[in-house]
Amino acid sequence: MDLTLLMYLIPSLIMFGCGVYGFLTRKNMIAIMISLELMLNSIDINFVVFNRFLYPGQFEGMFFTLFAIAIAAAETALALAIIINVFRVAKKVDINEINKLKF
Repeated sequence: MDLTLLMYLIPSLIMFGCGVYGFLTRKNMIAIMISLELMLNSIDINFVVFNRFLYPGQFEGMFFTLFAIAIAAAETALALAIIINVFRVAKKVDINEINKLKF
C-alpha cells in the first residue's frame, strides 16, 4: 500500500469507527442518525480514494459517491420526518420511548 493511500484510509477508518460507536451507544434518535451519516461519509471517502488510486483517469467511484450522497440526503429527510412524528407522540426522541407507539 502506498503511504498516500493510508493517509486517506486511516481517517476514514476512524470516522467509521466513531460512527459505529455512536450508533451502538446512543439512545437519542438524532445522535443515531448523525452517527449513521458519519459512517456513510466515511464509505464515500473510500469510494473516491480507491477510484483515484485504482483507476486514476476514470470517474466511476466519484459518480457512485454522488449517487450515495443523494440517497443519504433522501434517507435523512425521511428519518427526520419519522423523528418529528415520534416526538409529537412521545414528547421525547429517545429510543426507549418508541414502544409507546405500539398498539
